[in-house]
Amino acid sequence: MARNLTTYPAFWSYYLKEHRKPSTRALHYLGSTAALGCLVAGVAVEPGLLFFIPLAGYSFAWIGHFFVEKNRPATFTYPWWSLISDFRMFGLWITGRLGPHLKRAGIT
Repeated sequence: MARNLTTYPAFWSYYLKEHRKPSTRALHYLGSTAALGCLVAGVAVEPGLLFFIPLAGYSFAWIGHFFVEKNRPATFTYPWWSLISDFRMFGLWITGRLGPHLKRAGIT
């Protein structure tokens, strides 16, 4: 469980450490992709699909936490910072810029 984090930079380092394993991050990326797909499909095709955004995003992420990383998702303690960080990590990964952040957090 996270200590009481009061700044986003401190949370970001904690968040990355909670996603130490590449397979956990991969499940997050899959969930983020699925959530974005539901968003696009919900706006463009069928509004009812918007209901599935949180289910698509969180199901993959929580599988990674509970069964791969074996830790508690930060969403339960820091919901907004966790959501922001999930998409930040996803964006950094897609653009090939996540490595230095992981290194600074002590993840090799």
